[in-house]
Amino acid sequence: MSGGLGLNRSHFPNGFSFGTATSSYQIEGSSFGGCGVSHWDTFATTPGNTARGENGAIACDHYHRWPQDLDLIRDCGLDAYRFSISWARVQPEGRGAANAEGLDFYDRLVDGMLERGLAPYATLYHWDLPAPLATLGGWQNRDIADRFADYTDIVMRRIGDRMAASATFNEPWCIAWLSHFMGHHAPGLRDIRAAAHAMHHVLLAHGKSVKVMRALGMEDVGVVMNFEYAQAADDKPENLARAKLYDGIYNRWFLGGVFKKEYPADVLDGLGPHMPPGWEKDFDTIAAPVDWLGVNYYTRKLIADDGTGIWPALKEVPGPLEKTSVDWEIYPQGLHHFLTWAHREYAGDIPIHVTENGMASWDVVKDGAVNDEQRMRYLDLHLREVLRAIEDGVPVKSYFIWSLMDNYEWSLGYDKRFGLVHVDFDTLERTPKASWHAVKAMLER
Repeated sequence: MSGGLGLNRSHFPNGFSFGTATSSYQIEGSSFGGCGVSHWDTFATTPGNTARGENGAIACDHYHRWPQDLDLIRDCGLDAYRFSISWARVQPEGRGAANAEGLDFYDRLVDGMLERGLAPYATLYHWDLPAPLATLGGWQNRDIADRFADYTDIVMRRIGDRMAASATFNEPWCIAWLSHFMGHHAPGLRDIRAAAHAMHHVLLAHGKSVKVMRALGMEDVGVVMNFEYAQAADDKPENLARAKLYDGIYNRWFLGGVFKKEYPADVLDGLGPHMPPGWEKDFDTIAAPVDWLGVNYYTRKLIADDGTGIWPALKEVPGPLEKTSVDWEIYPQGLHHFLTWAHREYAGDIPIHVTENGMASWDVVKDGAVNDEQRMRYLDLHLREVLRAIEDGVPVKSYFIWSLMDNYEWSLGYDKRFGLVHVDFDTLERTPKASWHAVKAMLER
């Protein structure tokens, strides 16, 4: 296959939606519109935390350029736009008074989607915690669940009546484990107790947020989780055990809490002594019924025992498959695995949305165009796995490409490009890539 995508819209069921996704801190620009300081602003100003010390102060300036960006989604022929709302923009202190400018921005943005025939898919939290709440302990502090419920009420009273679907969180694993145990994202901690508390409190906040949205009469409420295919580096018993534990921390913990009112026993072996008091009593709140599950999927990881004997004793081993510019292996079969597994073991018959799938590549503008052939292959291969899951009986209802445009890729800064649209971060000029044109052609067929 060359120069496009092999599938087209007619291969998918009637009503299947195609969309693209972004997140607030990565594109909006946190220095505009009365936005408060988030823990990503403070994390990025600490030397060594992000590539070249880059931050989201301007990002893609989506705050001012959103009409142009929504036009790019519409003109590509996509049906839906998955966006996130910045807690710090809406509620700069993380509690108390709302920022009218922030609410007005999201009001205009949602109306702009509807005017262009785009279905709005909102995510309430995509990692940009207001810094004042971080000072109070952030996700380590049980009180944050109530603060998140209050924030949910403020936002959804304003825009909830126009949502096609709404999610509480994007990728709880990143919020809790990557950020509090591994230290790669804000707040940059490497502390097992902090991680255990965050792993629980983010789900408690999810459940309380669902309750608020139900009280507002909202439907199509869900949560977005990320998944990585964990495979042992070889058949040694210790490496097989480590791969299973990696799967437990990454994939089974959050699904277990939301859908089964339990956490996996193998993960509790390590986290149990560090969990917050009374955590066992919170499952009725955590497992508030949801209407859909969002699946984010990018890659697999080969896992081995790191030899330290210190839980969780995990080590990633480089794999042999083709890789993206962030060294993630391209393993499309993993998407089929997670769609069928989550449907069978956890979600049951509720709809599943592929809420993120895409890749970073080495994209440059040459003669006014960007040839991202690898991305086109990646999307085609993963769409085929979505179709295979649908044929296997999984109720997959949509597929969202990450991302609409190149953006601030967190600790990796601005040179890792995931977008269908190239952004020149000096001029902020947008240039649709070959993949954007390929998706447009696919949806027209």
